[in-house]
Amino acid sequence: MSRRRAHIAMVGIPVVSHILPSLEVIRELVARGHRVTYANDPAVSELIAGTGAEPVPCTSVLPVADNNWPDDPVAAMSLFLADAVQALPQLHAAYDHDRADLYLYDIGAYAERALAEAQDRPVLQLSPTFVAWKSYDQDVAAHLRRLPGADAYRARFAQWLTGSGASTTDVDTFSGLPARALALIPRAMQPHADQVDTDRVTFVGPCYGRRGEEDGWTRPVDAENVLLISLGSAYTRRPEFYRQCLAAFGDLPGWQVVLQIGRHTDARELGDIPPNVEVHSWVPQRAILEQADAFVTHAGMGGCGEGLLAGVPMIAVPQAAEQFLNADRLVELGVARRIDTPDATAETLRTALSELVADPEVGRRSTRLRAEARAEGGTKRAADLIEHMLS
Repeated sequence: MSRRRAHIAMVGIPVVSHILPSLEVIRELVARGHRVTYANDPAVSELIAGTGAEPVPCTSVLPVADNNWPDDPVAAMSLFLADAVQALPQLHAAYDHDRADLYLYDIGAYAERALAEAQDRPVLQLSPTFVAWKSYDQDVAAHLRRLPGADAYRARFAQWLTGSGASTTDVDTFSGLPARALALIPRAMQPHADQVDTDRVTFVGPCYGRRGEEDGWTRPVDAENVLLISLGSAYTRRPEFYRQCLAAFGDLPGWQVVLQIGRHTDARELGDIPPNVEVHSWVPQRAILEQADAFVTHAGMGGCGEGLLAGVPMIAVPQAAEQFLNADRLVELGVARRIDTPDATAETLRTALSELVADPEVGRRSTRLRAEARAEGGTKRAADLIEHMLS
């Protein structure tokens, strides 16, 4: 195992759900003595600097500030392509005279792969969500290629690749599974896990810090049970859903409820808050889940991983993108109920909670999946594998 001091460069996008999964890996690499630079938008530089990595400004054009993401898949892919096109010159300016020994990149920051290939440097993808499997092209990608606007998008992508300096100029190959990737998710959440090429992908599970290093939360002494409700960081403008949660779980005997509403909802929109409910714009989610008995989640991959790692049953209320697939996967695993937002009434939410916590099989499966997720190695294993690429 190499422990020589190396320059490791990470490139990401300013989306919190893409930054948090690998943040502790970056912190661990810094703690091991490596020089780690992290290129991302200045809006998230404080979050990055907290790991000890050196923030490298790389302005993004993704619609993070106003959360104005398109529903159309091709339009969404076009946004990421446009971001890569404008990011690549910034990355060359930062790294052509300060080349890294190894480049790490988030799945949404693929200008980094172009840079690494142009410099003939090793590159490793850190995936915060599921990865492609052997039949992914037929199962998913072929459908996307038939959508309106897909041909024009692929033509723009091919043109950019040709002039990018990347050695991989085929669009499907470049945007597909890379030669080496770490999946920062529980293997249990991976669709068609038996079809994933394990010579190229290693599942290390959710990557978190050592116990005691994260923000804490104190469980009220009189709380028999704790329920956490969170829709993550993006799709949180859901005041009616929160009101239904208050009606479902407010004054529920023996339950302390922690409700995270994000920065897009004003707590005054919720009306009267029952005494057993805490309302916050942001909470230390993992610290609460370690003490929780149930979790209402939007089924983002980060939330799913944290829920499985804590071994708590979940009510999945998916909001967008892959969250619907994740919600179905949690149901398949036997640890969750899925309720779509239009169906999330006080009655359906309360019924789902009572059924989940009363079912001993849900408890057994949650315990087993918790053990499996923790055995995948997390932060330490991820850092070990990254160092192995330097040896």
